[in-house]
This record gives sequence, C-alpha cells and structure tokens, in this order.
Amino acid sequence: MAALWTFPNSAIAKDAIATATRVTGDAHHARFEADLSKAVGFNVYVLNQPNRVMIDMSGVSFDLAPGLGHETSGLVNSYRYGVVDEGKSRIVIDTASPVLISKSYVVPAKGKKPAHIVVDLLETSQDAFDAAYAKDHPEIQTATITPAAAAPAPIANIKKTIVIDPGHGGIDSGASSPTKTREKDVVLAYGLALRDTLEKTANYNVVMTRNDDTFVPLEGRVKIARDNKADLFIAIHADTVGGPLLRNTSVRGATVYTVSDKATDAEAEALAQKENRADIIAGIDLGTANKQVADILINLAQRESKNQAMFFAKKSVTELKQVTEMTGKPIRSAAFVVLKAPDVPSVLIELGYLSSQQDEKLLLSTEWRARMAQAMTNAIDAYFKPAQAISQN
Repeated sequence: MAALWTFPNSAIAKDAIATATRVTGDAHHARFEADLSKAVGFNVYVLNQPNRVMIDMSGVSFDLAPGLGHETSGLVNSYRYGVVDEGKSRIVIDTASPVLISKSYVVPAKGKKPAHIVVDLLETSQDAFDAAYAKDHPEIQTATITPAAAAPAPIANIKKTIVIDPGHGGIDSGASSPTKTREKDVVLAYGLALRDTLEKTANYNVVMTRNDDTFVPLEGRVKIARDNKADLFIAIHADTVGGPLLRNTSVRGATVYTVSDKATDAEAEALAQKENRADIIAGIDLGTANKQVADILINLAQRESKNQAMFFAKKSVTELKQVTEMTGKPIRSAAFVVLKAPDVPSVLIELGYLSSQQDEKLLLSTEWRARMAQAMTNAIDAYFKPAQAISQN
C-alpha cells in the first residue's frame, strides 16, 4: 500500500492537502511533483543504501488515488507517503541508483492551477554521491525550501543529537546483585560517563533522560527522544540471572538489543516483559494500555529506524567486544517499549550481569566505565561516518 505510515488524519492540522503526484523522466534523471491545495515549505534530502529521497512537510494531509507510487520506471522505482507524527508528513522516493537533488522548489497556486512542489533528481555515481554527501552534511545532501524559495540553500553541518537513557531510577531499583549493587546506580554511572565522553568530541548534542536518581516512565523516555528530535537513542541496563540461579556467576557479558514485535529467543522475551512492566512500580501498568495506542506504537516502529538500529548494533558489538565480554548471542531483539520511537533508531545495551561477580566488579569500576564509554563513542562515530550504509534492506 502506498501510505507507509498510518496515524489518524485528525492528528495534524489540515493546512494543505496533497491531491496528486507525478513522476516523469528516464533512467538518468527524474522529476517528482506533488499538487497541493496551498504552497507549503518542505525539507528534502537524499540517503543511500538503500537509495532514497525524503521530503518532509508540515501540516499536509493526503487525498490521493489508491495505488499511487508502485507503477513507476526509470530512475524512480517507487514512492510512498503518509503522516509520520502530529503535524509532520513525509514522502519517500526509492531510486534505482544514487541520486543528487539538482533542483527543488515550490510553485504557488495560480488561478485554477494548484500549488505544487517540484524535486528534480539526477543520477550520479557512488563516488560523486559520497563526495556531495560528505561536503554538504555529515549524513545527507539536504535543502530547506520555503514557499518563496526557488532553489535549495546550503546549510551548515548540524550536530547529531544522542539521547542516553539510564534505565530504572527512583523507586524502581531494577536488578540487584547478591551484594546489593543496584542496577539503577551502575547504569546511571555509565550513562554519565558516556555523556562526558561524547561531549568531549564536540560532535554531538547529548540529552539524558535522567541525570540523577529519578524515576522516568518508559513512554516518557520515548517522548524525550522524540521531543529532542534524537538521531540515536541508547537505553542502558544491566541484567541478572534470577531464581535459584542467582549465584550462578558463569552467566555474564554484554548484549545489544534492537526492537522487534517478536523476540529472538525466550530470554529476550522474558527480559522485555520485565523491563516493560517496570512502570507498574510508579502506578502505570503498560500491560493495560489502550490497545489502539499500543498498536500505533508498534506499527510506527518503521523499517527504516529498525534497519538503522541494527546497523548501529553491529557497530556497537564490534567496538564493545574489544573492551568487555559479550554474551554468546551479542545482538538480539525484543519488544521493548522504550525502543519503539517510530522515527528514532534505538538500541538497548545490557552492560552485563549483576549476578556475575566478574561483571559486577566491572560495572563498579570507573576505569572500565571509561573504556566502555570510549568504545561506545567509537561506535557512534562509525555509525554517523559520512557515506556509511545505514540500512541493510
């Protein structure tokens, strides 16, 4: 179906309505046009691996014929559209090869002719794309168009925003070791160390969901990420082996989780259920959340963000395994509520097991935290490195 994102139409101000779309061109160049009831500003940028063009608009709803976006040819493979958030709409154009934006502008309505946006695309080589990609922006070739503009304006490099989310806090202590080391304390200590290391690079804006021993509801953590337009969300936790195996110190190591509707194994499912229900401690039982709201949260966990998260997870494991023990399956997936921001690549790091004497010693070590913070910073640097693949499909 053409509408990739679903959200109630009443969720946005219907300042403009997209009534028609067109694609013309051949295998070397293409023009995309969208008719609108009134002129609006928009932001357009290109990404690769997979090759695609993103057009972001505010206050636009869609009244388009069913099936649009599939029967295209030449440089444009297909396109899809929809409302991604309250007041924000997006058109995604999938291209057959790397492309650059040769022109992009908006034409106001005149007489009986509707307003329309125009984006001209030019086929390019991977080398030329990489050069433009690195020169114009660390991640994307981009331009912001206002209704009065006729050509894209250059923009300066923008720092990426990283949201660090130390799990638990306040009345929710999380897991604990046989010697009473509390998860909420060690993950906060690591989160602060990671923040400090990232800030020293001067390349990132870092936002903490909590800086102290405060309880933040799971959905509140997601809201912090989305309100800050996070480019990456990193949740930090520590696990334990419960029940009669509590003192089994042989189970240890770090694991990186990404979101999935279905867990990769029983252990991942159990962990997700435990973390998701942590809000009950503060009187919010997510297990009884309105089903429609829950379905929207799950449906909005888009493939794009999932793929980016998986790419970052692989980078993280590459760096972390150089400084700490990893579990036998270092990358897993589970339905963590805290990872379900629809437009923010998100991972959850289990630093180790508090039930392991070896892991507990590391979690309490200032030196180890510093090395782990540097390893994670290296992974973040690699993830945002220009021209790197950010999607696996």
